[in-house]
Amino acid sequence: MRNPPRWTVQSIPGQSGRTAVVTGANSGIGYHTARELARRGAHVVLACRDPARGGAALDRMRGEVPGAHLELRRLDLADLSSIRAFAAGWDHDRLDLLVNNAGVAMVPYAVTADGFESHFGINHLGGFALTGLLLPRLLAAPDPRVVTVSSEGQRYARFDLGNLNAERRYRASDAYVMSKRANLYFAVELQRRVDAAGRKLRSMAVAPGLTRTNVLTGGVHRSRGRLYAAALGLIMRVAFRPGPEGAKTSLYAATTPDLPGGSYIVPDGLLQFWGEPTRRTRERAIHDTDTAARLWELSERLTGVKYQ
Repeated sequence: MRNPPRWTVQSIPGQSGRTAVVTGANSGIGYHTARELARRGAHVVLACRDPARGGAALDRMRGEVPGAHLELRRLDLADLSSIRAFAAGWDHDRLDLLVNNAGVAMVPYAVTADGFESHFGINHLGGFALTGLLLPRLLAAPDPRVVTVSSEGQRYARFDLGNLNAERRYRASDAYVMSKRANLYFAVELQRRVDAAGRKLRSMAVAPGLTRTNVLTGGVHRSRGRLYAAALGLIMRVAFRPGPEGAKTSLYAATTPDLPGGSYIVPDGLLQFWGEPTRRTRERAIHDTDTAARLWELSERLTGVKYQ
């Protein structure tokens, strides 16, 4: 029996007629996700915190994909008022695809505009609130999808519902992997709830694998000194994949026609660090319905966003 053909971005079917939002689309995995969706004909909204960086990314993408249907809108996932403004300003008749991509990784302790620890507030609560506020627009689409970018690191999280907001202690790596586990809990619990309500929506989670991105190299990480930056740069050049490779799982989850809702897409290689997109069903967190439901209730309470 012949093996199925290797999945590549050329495997993406036409996306004409679909409207997509990609958060954090100005760089890294988000940029490559948005570009390939646009290349296949989707109308893509680049949802970015920094208008200058977002504008530069928009110009670059237009140069790489002439004729692409693109627009830039400001969105700061560290500020619930910005998230509400983005959702309230949505003026398309529907939303076919939301890619919750933006996030931070292993940054020094900081809080969002609403007082949440930054990993928890941006990586999880921001995406939770955005999805809930855009849900009516998603449900107006004929075949809506939500793709939430988790991480292979979530497997190492000691998930503690009592310390998600660094109530007792703070360690950057712990906060990061817990927020990425929260992403996975959210994606599968969203699927359970839309299924129970009899609504048509597919929610997916993805892990990109080890990918070179400025989430790890930019911003606050520069404050750790030249030696840290040089060592991290060397590790990333040797062990981490380029951005287009890291975007594959997001693109696979966003566009594969027969992929069931609730799927978790990861690289198929060693420890999910490298490889081609594949569906993983044996992840323990996928089946932990109790923790996922408790996290959901906590997230609604903290954000004030109720999923109707």
